[in-house]
Amino acid sequence: MAKVFGFSLTAIYLTILIVIGSCTILYFVFADLADGIAEGIPFFDPAVILSFISITAASGYLLERFTSLTSIVAFVIALVIAAIFTALLYFFLLVPLRSAEVSLVYTDASLEGQTGRVIVPIPLDGFGEIVIESVNGIISKRAASYQGDEIPYDTKVLIIEVKEGTAFVTSYDKGFANA
Repeated sequence: MAKVFGFSLTAIYLTILIVIGSCTILYFVFADLADGIAEGIPFFDPAVILSFISITAASGYLLERFTSLTSIVAFVIALVIAAIFTALLYFFLLVPLRSAEVSLVYTDASLEGQTGRVIVPIPLDGFGEIVIESVNGIISKRAASYQGDEIPYDTKVLIIEVKEGTAFVTSYDKGFANA
């Protein structure tokens, strides 16, 4: 059995696996901090790097322990296995999870078509205020009548469009009475 610095390769692989496994657990606990620190460094993703090293160490340990391959061949095979599994992990787990993050941000365009309630009456040619209840919470918005009508307090309204931070609304019941 091959030795490096007086230690067997299986002991080295096992030690690396334990140390990197511990680092992975710490990374899961402090992931937000680690991602914030590494944000400015391109192509540096701790989750991918830690998984690559863990899979390499585990594969190397198993190949050294249970096969009769030479140490160099076992190490190369372990690297190939780690590259394949890490790529699968990255493209089929990490990328979809990151793109599926829920955001509390809303855009003006996303408010169009939603309903709200008038909390400050909207005069004929002026501005009032509405509130919109959504999954993001309660949003209050400056509002004006889309058709130039007066809209009283506590009227349910439909947001037709949003321009320059102002929601142009129509009475919800009135807007659909003619339809």
